[in-house]
Amino acid sequence: MALTEFRVTGMTCEHCERSVREEVGAVAGVEHVEVNAQTGVLRVTADDAVDDAAILGAVDEAGYAATRV
Repeated sequence: MALTEFRVTGMTCEHCERSVREEVGAVAGVEHVEVNAQTGVLRVTADDAVDDAAILGAVDEAGYAATRV
């Protein structure tokens, strides 16, 4: 398991957090997701096989943009 941190832009509320959490949590191999709209921080604990592109794609699917920190 690896912990990866991302910076998400555009989140403003709990609904935003929930959307990101649900999309990223649905990625195969993701074990745990923490997201904070106030700080824009997304922390993902996942199998080593999960690549950044899968996480970034899930964030995009939720309607936001992210970059790895």
